[in-house]
Amino acid sequence: MDIYSLAPEELASSCGLSPRFRGTQLFRGIQKELASSYDQITTLPLALRTRLSAEHPLDTYSVERELSDPDGTRKLLIRFPDGLGVESVLLKDEHGRATGCISTQVGCAMGCRFCKTARMGLKRNLTAGEIVLQALALSRMYGALDNIVFMGMGEPLANFEAFSRAVAILSHPEGLGLGHRRMTVSTAGVVPGILRLAEEGPPVRLAVSLTAADDEKRKSLMPVDVSYPLPRLREALLCYQKRARKRITLEWVLLGGINSGDEDAKGLIGFVRGLSAVVNVIPWNKVPEIPFEEPAREETERFVSLLEGAGIAVTRRYRRGK
Repeated sequence: MDIYSLAPEELASSCGLSPRFRGTQLFRGIQKELASSYDQITTLPLALRTRLSAEHPLDTYSVERELSDPDGTRKLLIRFPDGLGVESVLLKDEHGRATGCISTQVGCAMGCRFCKTARMGLKRNLTAGEIVLQALALSRMYGALDNIVFMGMGEPLANFEAFSRAVAILSHPEGLGLGHRRMTVSTAGVVPGILRLAEEGPPVRLAVSLTAADDEKRKSLMPVDVSYPLPRLREALLCYQKRARKRITLEWVLLGGINSGDEDAKGLIGFVRGLSAVVNVIPWNKVPEIPFEEPAREETERFVSLLEGAGIAVTRRYRRGK
């Protein structure tokens, strides 16, 4: 049983709990009180805790490794019983707000040329519970999360059901209770997933990895563009915006000498016109085995200034956890 993915009423039914309010007590103990064992959920009778421990163990993962940085960034390698693992990251901004960066797949099938996770290929989708427990693990170790971004390993919209279910659990008022406005999903541009998000929800914030505003260049960097070229992607974003009425974040991984020139900025400005969007410029982090270069500071500043000069809302991501 994917115990971390079940709502109170589902826990009551699946675990044979009576009276039914035991489901709420169990859910609250796992999701809000961050219990790592049933013995910590003292609202449940001892006999019930003993049975649940035997039938539905909570220790379905292990934190195999932790990396830390003086700026407050923490990264966990979380291992599952099948031997596969994912990375989960805690980021803190200058105001002390904590953001959990959560994975949705083991590996990734998108094949983005600048991404190290892409070199793994896709091993499997995570279950909804495996997505949720990453947020719980970060909360247990470092305190309450203010925001969650589904921007870790994997393409969230290619694992839509599990991602959507995880959002429902993470936003449940008896659990972490994170509002939808405090959660963001990042996609490489999977058009059917964007349209489904527009139609069905969940109503989280949307970020799209764009990185190039020319189809030929984008195909060379992000193979997803072969299936979902820029005109189709833009049409999906307009549809999403019409239904969701939310501002979209367009992420631009800035690669030195590749997509940082004046023509690249001009193409991006044209793509943004008509969209309610903010562009998040992300200077690329060097990966030794990937043949790209980090952009020079002057290169980044000029690119940002060209966008700002055209009236585009721009944020620049500053490096955390070097």
